[in-house]
Amino acid sequence: MSFPLLTATAALPAIGAIATAAVPAARRTATKWLALLVSLATLVLAGIVFARFEPGGDRYQLTESHAWIKDFGVRYELGVDGIGVALLALTALLIPFIVLAGWHDADPLETNSSRWRPTQGFFALILMVEAMVILSFVATDVFLFYILFEAMLIPMYFLIGGFGDRAHSGSDENAAAQRSYAAVKFLLYNLAGGLIMLAAVIGLYVVAGSFSLSEIAEARANGSLDMATSTERWLFLGFFFAFAVKAPLWPLHTWLPNAMGEATTPVAVLITAVVDKVGTFAMLRFCLQLFPEASKWATPVIIVLALISIVYGALLAVGQRDIKRLIAYASISHFGFIVLGIFAMTSQGQSGATLYMVNHGLSTAALMLVAGFLITRRGSRLIADYGGVQKVAPVLAGTFLIGGLATLSLPGLAPFVSEFLVLVGAFSAYPVAGIIATVGIVLAALYVLVLYQRTMTGPVREGIGGMPDLKVRELAVALPLIALLIFLGVFPKPLTEVVNPAVQHTMHDVQKKDPQPEVEAAK
Repeated sequence: MSFPLLTATAALPAIGAIATAAVPAARRTATKWLALLVSLATLVLAGIVFARFEPGGDRYQLTESHAWIKDFGVRYELGVDGIGVALLALTALLIPFIVLAGWHDADPLETNSSRWRPTQGFFALILMVEAMVILSFVATDVFLFYILFEAMLIPMYFLIGGFGDRAHSGSDENAAAQRSYAAVKFLLYNLAGGLIMLAAVIGLYVVAGSFSLSEIAEARANGSLDMATSTERWLFLGFFFAFAVKAPLWPLHTWLPNAMGEATTPVAVLITAVVDKVGTFAMLRFCLQLFPEASKWATPVIIVLALISIVYGALLAVGQRDIKRLIAYASISHFGFIVLGIFAMTSQGQSGATLYMVNHGLSTAALMLVAGFLITRRGSRLIADYGGVQKVAPVLAGTFLIGGLATLSLPGLAPFVSEFLVLVGAFSAYPVAGIIATVGIVLAALYVLVLYQRTMTGPVREGIGGMPDLKVRELAVALPLIALLIFLGVFPKPLTEVVNPAVQHTMHDVQKKDPQPEVEAAK
């Protein structure tokens, strides 16, 4: 029996979470170092998974299958494809930076420690979320995926509600109320989506007699699975609704700005760069693979929703006065691009969407974490409270600029490659949609450059003059992310050669081929 590498990769942060929670309360520093070491060890295992994955091999590799709940046909089945391995690597890569960036986020709020915050709980919850997200990217049993999809809401709820942003304007009571509101809204939205998905999961089992992706695919291929058109469409809608909430897609997006605004900056990155990717990943793995005809039936409406997300999110980002909420609305726009690439149903669009998930994770982490360092120094999230930062903290301003330029998909940085592929794929199938989506690029340049201008340039405002530049720990967070953005911007091959074969499998599932360009014959 081969070594269960996928289980080990997910189990390590789960075990680390338990160990971190068990550290004595007085040993805060030991808690932090333990969490960091566990996240780094998980990154090593994820690197081994990525290295052992063969792009030209079987669709699902490093597979594991064990009986779990026999009476209901539920199995513990794992397997990783090219899309899953890319997102698994992204998750394992970002968690150490999230831990480092949040090094002091669970320290006592006052020097006398009268307002105690559980450091152990903060880092244990982050590691538990990592374990569940990794498992969700490799689960090939629909019921197992559903359990993980819902279970990750619990630690996220406590991370949002229990550890708020210290830069909140207003009284402590108001901050607590806002934090509680954001956490409950996050939970209710996602629970509602999950309950609808549960009904669809049960319906799928009634129709297919199995929760296994491989068994359902085999039954569909040999003709033994006869799913009525109306049934397939209803099941598709149940799955898609849950994933659209998680993504988030307009009009189910309103929980995200609240959650990201009230959470600590590292937790905000965990939400949008890691957890939300489960929604768009699941659209590729489950919606398109399990319900190909229904996916094609719903495509026109979903593309319209994606376009609204792109333009609406970007427009609201332009008008924001709060730095973190601006980045949150920018993420809504970016998720619109991802969904557009998925449902354009072209190889360029889906490859671009997968790369976008990875590159958005890197760029948003870089921008948001550096913004968090800025906010911690000034104690305010309001753009109007800044100005002239580049004169007193040039390294902070420079890293903030590169993160912002990556967010607007500047050529030479990683997001440009993915956004270009999404637009090419969308335009080749739906030219009007491709044209409308470009509005999001123009608006992205506007909100990013205006943000930089108002915070970093101009005269030094009151309260900015003594601002220190980035310290060693903060540089250890920002510089590797920027280096990755530049490297993948000029050399995306390590990702594309892994992702492209998986995209071809998805295209085969929905029986779609790329549109052929119309070229006039030479006279």
